[in-house]
Amino acid sequence: MGRNTRKRRSPLAVRAVAASAALAIGGGGLIWANFYASAHETNSSPNTTKAAAAQVATISCPDVGQKLTSVPANAKSNVDTELATLDKQITEAYARLASSRQAQTNDAGFVQNAILSPLKDKRTAVIGRIKIDFTRVGAAAPTTLDGLAACTGTTADQAQTTAGGQNNGQNNGGQNNNGQNNGGQQNNGGASASAAPSAPANIGGQAGNGPVAADFVDITKVAANVQGKPQKGANASRGTFTTQCGVNANKNHNTDNVIVAPGVTNGAHHLHDYVGNQKVNAFSSNQTFLQGGTSCQNKSDLSSYYWPVVRLQNGTQDFDQNADGGGKEGNVGKILTPVQAQIKYVGSPASKVVAMPQFLRIITGDAKTTTNGLANANAHWSCTGFENKVQLTTQYPICPQGSNVVRTFAFQSCWDGQNIDSANHRTHVAFADPASGVCGNGFKAIPQLTMRLVYKIAPPVLQNGVVKNAYAVDGFPEQLHKSATDHDDFISVTTGGLANKIANCINTGQQCR
Repeated sequence: MGRNTRKRRSPLAVRAVAASAALAIGGGGLIWANFYASAHETNSSPNTTKAAAAQVATISCPDVGQKLTSVPANAKSNVDTELATLDKQITEAYARLASSRQAQTNDAGFVQNAILSPLKDKRTAVIGRIKIDFTRVGAAAPTTLDGLAACTGTTADQAQTTAGGQNNGQNNGGQNNNGQNNGGQQNNGGASASAAPSAPANIGGQAGNGPVAADFVDITKVAANVQGKPQKGANASRGTFTTQCGVNANKNHNTDNVIVAPGVTNGAHHLHDYVGNQKVNAFSSNQTFLQGGTSCQNKSDLSSYYWPVVRLQNGTQDFDQNADGGGKEGNVGKILTPVQAQIKYVGSPASKVVAMPQFLRIITGDAKTTTNGLANANAHWSCTGFENKVQLTTQYPICPQGSNVVRTFAFQSCWDGQNIDSANHRTHVAFADPASGVCGNGFKAIPQLTMRLVYKIAPPVLQNGVVKNAYAVDGFPEQLHKSATDHDDFISVTTGGLANKIANCINTGQQCR
């Protein structure tokens, strides 16, 4: 990663074992095949647990896309296509893993010989083509891809250990808070029963890939963990600009991600809510954005604001129960529309801000923290009445009666002054120093986009280690619908000088709409 692009994080608190596969954009992913039965199973024994643990439960592949921090512009389209091919290969390998349990039981070398070795060969060929894409345009082939072809098989015991099976504390969105009270829940990532290796079962959730009871905590039992903000200096930009763009009541959804996977249908592998620009999909271009119209009251705000939907898992289904990115990939349940969606730009505590450049793209958070760890996680979950006291990253809150669930996002507020995107979609923007609010060397302060989404959700119930009426954010199936995978996407598109108006409003201390 580049300069000042990561927030400090405590260790990943929760990972577990899932039952389905997904494309992990960027050619890397952690793909799980579950061996743990749900907590109510009674036909298990220590022997079957031991046998299950000895079998391969997961395939872990290096993330090729994250290593590509620089891609020549005229090679980017071909590289994107190759990265999508790597994703497809991982999905096919998982499907082979999940459908060959009996063969694995009969032959200890089956996974290596029939799944991992062929996968390595296929990945080697794709990585080779990516290098050729560079050399064809006169650039040096990236050496960072060497050694990334091989994937590994991991047993259930190893996967559980890697997943952070011990309760090591709640992370509060960038502030180290080990030892956080988690309301009596054990962060073990799944039910504590076992299953025979030839009959893997689910670990919670309607699709068998989470969430589980350990993913939830009674917020009234969590100690306060919100730390103070940096003190504002004499040159602080103290104003705000609020844009009202609705809650996606018109159900503008798709499973694409034009930032991460342009030109790839279903590139997100989960469903997004869209507000602001109304014509955003995998094939949109900057010209398309200018013609897209907007749901915002300020018609000069053509920016795209999009985030994964939240679903209620109470046994119901939604329109996409049999669709890619929906039920086919473990995203099931009733889609919830926020009751409030506040989009506000705020200033820097240390300096004035410069206007956002046209078509700037920012992703905050990481959809794959179960694979990549918490380095880029930026999820914040809380409840109305508790937002100034408790912010959660690695668990969902159970709110008391009369309180609503709140997701908040605070985007990167420092820009490198040159690029509207970067190859790994991170290094062109950065977070300010959390203590001082100062941007790193060479970066400029820009208006910080903040979002607050409020959902009216009946509190989930925890009974005997099982969660009933759970809710969860959409995501890649192998990410287990963990709260830490929450993320948000933004493309800045304005007309009529709006970008300058936003910056001027913030710099002069006004509260504008």
